[in-house]
Amino acid sequence: MTAHNSFVLQSSGLSMSFGAFKVLEDINLDVTQGEIVGVLGPNGAGKTTFMNLLTGAYRPTHGRVNLMGRDVTGLPTAKRCHAGLGRTHQVPRPFGGMTVFENVLVAARQGNVSHGGDPVQLAWRVLEQTGLADVANRLARTLGLLDRKRLELSRALATDPQVLLLDEIGGGLTLTEGDHLIELIQSIHGQGVTIIWIEHIMRMLLGSCTRLICMAGGQIIADGAPRDVIEAPVVQSAYFGVAA
Repeated sequence: MTAHNSFVLQSSGLSMSFGAFKVLEDINLDVTQGEIVGVLGPNGAGKTTFMNLLTGAYRPTHGRVNLMGRDVTGLPTAKRCHAGLGRTHQVPRPFGGMTVFENVLVAARQGNVSHGGDPVQLAWRVLEQTGLADVANRLARTLGLLDRKRLELSRALATDPQVLLLDEIGGGLTLTEGDHLIELIQSIHGQGVTIIWIEHIMRMLLGSCTRLICMAGGQIIADGAPRDVIEAPVVQSAYFGVAA
């Protein structure tokens, strides 16, 4: 596959097996600059494995990953981060004995700032954007769930990503907290960051995404406008258990 100039992230024939067990099979995805792509699917659909392949945590059995037109299939996670690919994890694991600011500064020094810029200034700018500047000197282990999610997002942003992968960042939040997080993610998108967002909370995806993908059985079974995907019989069957 030849990368189109507007495609910032692509997977081509991406497959993953653990022994004889196929987790993903022939995943083809083209993500255009400026999209917010939601990824939906039942447990065991292969969503997090797919993200781990995109970020370099796993190597695919077959297929490849392109980032900004460059084949990064053989690159480790750190080099993909330097190239502009950031991610959050489903369970935030900050350095609990470090302050909020120190956590973000570590990310800023390890990320995409090799392209230029002061990591200290970047860390402060990110904390102001995510609403954590007022707690910058607190130890990370003292934060509540919403602020831990904000810190996880802050650490990803501090790597200065062009493409940001979110792994179920809304899990465990109240409706109000979820709304605050949606506003923050939309503000990040407004700054030109392309987002791929795995989430079980459909309300969050429908309120934010420009495109929705549904996965099941290690394959993409629907891809398109969010409402069209949700109403597709194959998605109703796979995700909601409704007879097609």
